[in-house]
Amino acid sequence: MRAYFEQGAWFAPRGSVLIVLSNFTQYIEQMKKFSRPALEGLVRRWSEPRRLIQVLAGPRQVGKSTLASQALELIDLPSRYASADDVAGRDRDWIVEQWEIARALATENRRRGALLVLDEVQKAPGWSETVKRCWDEDTRSGLRLRIALLGSSPLLLGRGLTESLAGRFETTRVAQWSYAEMHAAFGWPLERYLFFGGYPGAAPLVADEARWRQYVVDSLIETSVSRDILLLTRVDKPALLRQLFGLACAYSGQVLSYTKMLGQLQDAGNTTTLAHYLELLQGAGLVTGLQKFSGSDARQRGSSPKLLALDTGLMSAMGNGTFSEVRGDGAAWGRLVETAVGGHLARAGLAVTWWREGNREVDYVVQRGGRVTAIEVKSGTRATSLPGLAAFADRYSPDRRLVIGADGVALEEFFGSPAERWLA
Repeated sequence: MRAYFEQGAWFAPRGSVLIVLSNFTQYIEQMKKFSRPALEGLVRRWSEPRRLIQVLAGPRQVGKSTLASQALELIDLPSRYASADDVAGRDRDWIVEQWEIARALATENRRRGALLVLDEVQKAPGWSETVKRCWDEDTRSGLRLRIALLGSSPLLLGRGLTESLAGRFETTRVAQWSYAEMHAAFGWPLERYLFFGGYPGAAPLVADEARWRQYVVDSLIETSVSRDILLLTRVDKPALLRQLFGLACAYSGQVLSYTKMLGQLQDAGNTTTLAHYLELLQGAGLVTGLQKFSGSDARQRGSSPKLLALDTGLMSAMGNGTFSEVRGDGAAWGRLVETAVGGHLARAGLAVTWWREGNREVDYVVQRGGRVTAIEVKSGTRATSLPGLAAFADRYSPDRRLVIGADGVALEEFFGSPAERWLA
């Protein structure tokens, strides 16, 4: 398989058969055939009787539109799909036009109703008010028209939904692909996933690392920043936001105070600005700043953040090292592994923090349902001592202590399972 990969051919397992994909088109078709675990729940929600607007949200290039297309093929309902990515989608009346077409379908099939799917809906001017008005009209008339909205995270999950559509929607969140998904779809080994991350559209380019890096920077990172943040949100210092993203990737897995950030960024303004920009970058599914666990919400919010790239592919694309160079550097590989563990937990929507007292530190502290799990990440072969876990246990008595890697839970096992499994 390695020989096929290095020669520029692409492969994916199908039972015991190795299918060699010799061109990019075949590879993309293979990706579209793969079903993500979220598909089953999506089909169930979209097929239910009309109750709530269904929102499918997540960062760019994680397969939201593909997931929607797969769901539409499995749902036994008349449906209408339209995307605001088209030029016409920027017109204020576009949503109403698509809605009227779907209403006609629902009227023709009054007993079963119909489904309208609007992709990248946040790009249509005044979208939330228009959706609210049309939804409420259908509610009053009793029309069985189900609505599904797709979009990138920041504003779709922000002002539009919470201000205009409060109480009328529920969200299905999708994130970058997990190791289990990349392995099942493309046969990737764990080390390749840890470096290149979980963006399926970038996967066929990894044999040419320079090309892969350029694609991730131009088509994923810059597009997310310029179109999903700067175009839709007021940002007074765009250059600073881009610098902060680069800093977060360079220091991913490390605690960095806002004061130190100010010293490394040009025209940095103040800590409030940096905290706000980190929230915007988190909303776009790029990077986040984890807060310190303290047992007190007030102290936790005022702590220095632990910077974290939400996908290791972002960290690798922004760095200078090749896969071979990073794999051969124990410290660099360790930071990559720690970032991957944090991303696996954060993408699951878990409340992830970190802890430190003096020189004793716990990499991640996860709270769920009143239970606390302390997690230490070790990328070496053995975990000789764990003073941080011991100190944390003495002070807070967590429900569970977990070592990932070394002689604890194997990395392959950890990344191959949903993050929630390790918190039971």
